[in-house]
Amino acid sequence: MKSEKLFVIAGEASGDLHGANFMQAVLDENPSVEFEFWGGDKMQKVAPKGLKKHINELAFMGFIEVLMNIRTILSNISLCKKNIEEFQPDALVLIDYPGFNLRIAEWAKTKGIKVYYYISPQVWAWKQNRVHKIKKVVDEMYVILPFEKDFYKKFDIDVNYVGHPLIDEIQKHNFKASDEFRVKHGLDERPILAMLPGSRKQEVSKKLPIMLKAVEKLTTHQIVIAGAPTLTKEFYAQFNENTQIIHNETYELLANSNVAVVTSGTATLETALFKVPEVVCYKGSSISYAIAKRLIKVKYISLVNLIMDKEVVKELIQNECTPENIEAEVNKLVNDKAYRNSVLNSYNDLEKILGGGGASKKVAQSLLKTIH
Repeated sequence: MKSEKLFVIAGEASGDLHGANFMQAVLDENPSVEFEFWGGDKMQKVAPKGLKKHINELAFMGFIEVLMNIRTILSNISLCKKNIEEFQPDALVLIDYPGFNLRIAEWAKTKGIKVYYYISPQVWAWKQNRVHKIKKVVDEMYVILPFEKDFYKKFDIDVNYVGHPLIDEIQKHNFKASDEFRVKHGLDERPILAMLPGSRKQEVSKKLPIMLKAVEKLTTHQIVIAGAPTLTKEFYAQFNENTQIIHNETYELLANSNVAVVTSGTATLETALFKVPEVVCYKGSSISYAIAKRLIKVKYISLVNLIMDKEVVKELIQNECTPENIEAEVNKLVNDKAYRNSVLNSYNDLEKILGGGGASKKVAQSLLKTIH
């Protein structure tokens, strides 16, 4: 079997997870494939020698934040092109992270490098004009949300729907609630409220103080923060040094949790797949939010509500994201049995809509068949 060379680019924690699973699936099909990549620790575990740039240095969010870091971003783009040229891959595999990845895709196309995109940018939500660029510069697109196939069809683009890779990740480890987890982390018998404030410094700094204030009076539960792999215990301690922080065990934490306060993003779907009733929070800089509000074309910000096309989980956005509103919703999820059950029943429907697993394997097999 010929040794293929793939260059993979992921720009944030969820991309690192899906990138690692994809790379492992490729190696399961063809162990001689060589990888170089921009990614994180999980991808590095799969291909220890391939890391060229770590995601810790890449995550910028919001319009203002991107403008402030534009120099760094532009120099990263140059460095990435240089890495790709030196490696001379058979194909480029891009994972989400559109602002960066679409620029690389455009350049790669001029160089005659085949471009595969796994996990579509959220073009259905905003920046729909990106669809035209995708049509020009991407050879094959693999999507993970059921409604994306129909969305792309409107633009005469045939994409591959492979199912959601989170289903595989969760099934693979068979996470369960356990006394072992509580003992390991010195937790008491009370139910756990999991707090998932995001993975980037600026979003955690903006949202975590509000989230913590909201649950100050909730003595029936113990509060546990899911620490992002890129942020230290000291960073979290500045907001509340008494709250327990658990790093790199978010799925174990969710498997043991009774209720959750979650920042918008992939975490909303992860929480739902673990059957944990949640309230979804979003608060950005006022300028970034004002711009986003004008551009965004969807009714909801959480993946749960988007996929279900109705409000399953409460979304508290910007000015509604207050300690009082979060507290009221948490109390409802904890104390109102009928309300809690309606959320859990919708989660079961959500799982059915997402279908079976096997996303990484499907992408790996398709890519290796079509690479030449």
